Amino acid sequence: MGVAVVTMEIVVLGSSGSFASADNPCTGYLVQTPGASVLLDCGPGTLGPLQRTIDLADLTAVVVTHNHPDHWLELPVLRNVFKYFQKRSDIPLYGTAETRRMDDAVTVRGSSATADPFVWNVITAKSIVTIGDQAWSFSCTDHPVETLAVRVDCGGRSFVFTSDTGPAWSIDAFGPGIDLALYDASHLSAFEGKGIPHTSARQAGERCRAADVGRMVATHLVPGSDPEAHRAEASAAYGDAVDIASPGDRFVV
Repeated sequence: MGVAVVTMEIVVLGSSGSFASADNPCTGYLVQTPGASVLLDCGPGTLGPLQRTIDLADLTAVVVTHNHPDHWLELPVLRNVFKYFQKRSDIPLYGTAETRRMDDAVTVRGSSATADPFVWNVITAKSIVTIGDQAWSFSCTDHPVETLAVRVDCGGRSFVFTSDTGPAWSIDAFGPGIDLALYDASHLSAFEGKGIPHTSARQAGERCRAADVGRMVATHLVPGSDPEAHRAEASAAYGDAVDIASPGDRFVV
């Protein structure tokens, strides 16, 4: 019997929405393919799980979806690692213009001997980025700041992470052929229509079903939420079983 070849795997480093729980860091995922290991968002607390998942020397690039602190504030700590302890240089870093501005504001510039290990690349919804064997595309979501959902394609398989979004945006912006979606499902349907800039579990399930997504994973639940209630609402709307993203989960695309 032949051995199955893994084209793409998504590792959950943290999935808490807005703030970390006692056992779940803020948002962070590792997108692994044969040719690249990319950190997708780096919220507080994600550096530890990242080091349990890969050798930091093997990190190919970092992509940050927006400037809200629960999605990127581990970046200055990761910079310290590569600047002073496990020295590296020229690591591609992709993010919005406002994220770069905020990162610049908290970065202490040293001498050339301690230059920034990251090379900043500002991206927009129109950007197309190739990282190793991964093709990245983007779409602006429904959120108070510029926020980019991402689609990653590799070897004929595709993965979408919605980042944070309200209901005015939908995953069908990325077109057909989505094999796996990690979808913002921050709250339950009882909170719909209350001005929350996130998607309910029901809304997320409906949109994944309409876009014929192969597998749905709900994420960005606020600590204290009932994951089974989120799973039930999302599954009913999606028409199939829905997973809840938890630290250490690995999803093969």
